[in-house]
Amino acid sequence: MMKEAKNIPLSKYQHLFFDLDHTLWDFETNAKNTLSDLYQKNDLFTRGIKDFDAFFARYSFHNERLWDRYTKGFIKQEELRWKRLWLSMLDFKIADEPLAKSLSVEFLELLPQKTTLFPYTIEILDYLLNKGYRMHLITNGFDAVQHSKIQNSKIHHYFEEVITSERSNSLKPNKEIFEFALQLTKAEKEHSIMIGDNLDADIQGAINAGLETVFVNHINATPHIQPTYIVHHLKELEEIF
Repeated sequence: MMKEAKNIPLSKYQHLFFDLDHTLWDFETNAKNTLSDLYQKNDLFTRGIKDFDAFFARYSFHNERLWDRYTKGFIKQEELRWKRLWLSMLDFKIADEPLAKSLSVEFLELLPQKTTLFPYTIEILDYLLNKGYRMHLITNGFDAVQHSKIQNSKIHHYFEEVITSERSNSLKPNKEIFEFALQLTKAEKEHSIMIGDNLDADIQGAINAGLETVFVNHINATPHIQPTYIVHHLKELEEIF
């Protein structure tokens, strides 16, 4: 049974480990805006992609599927980067591997410049910082890309450590990335909690590492894993912390 926030003493948690994409940084909005820019710049309409929204829907489908394969160790980083665009174009009968790889490079250059955060992100980070919590990021995203995102979004100063898959040589949901984070920050499990949107990577991964969890359920999904807490809006974190 999920614990009631009011029963938790204020001093229980000291280290808050956040996920970045889909939790604080609005990946879907930023990715859609980035892909729209590339769609226009590369004149993909005349290449046969007549409906941008349909193209983005296919990108989202392939991106989610490939990220799942990447986190499970079935594919490498480079394959994920370009195949999500290549497969999206194939759905429109465009078999142009060089274009897919070129778009992949442009996409990763432009994406971190986008700065849309979920509502109340700055406010909740200010709130938590002012209450004395020590905050860190644990992300499967690419090292340079993730650092650019938080710098451009002006939230870098809230986090003491940014633990990426590259830095830790592991990926969520593997418990090693969480153990690396705990060791790096000198945090104790009983005083730490993971906050993220992905039930398998963030929540189950943290549970496997012995951490309590907050599932940030922006999309009102039906949980198939039981977190310690569930919130549907970042402001609700105030009820826990």
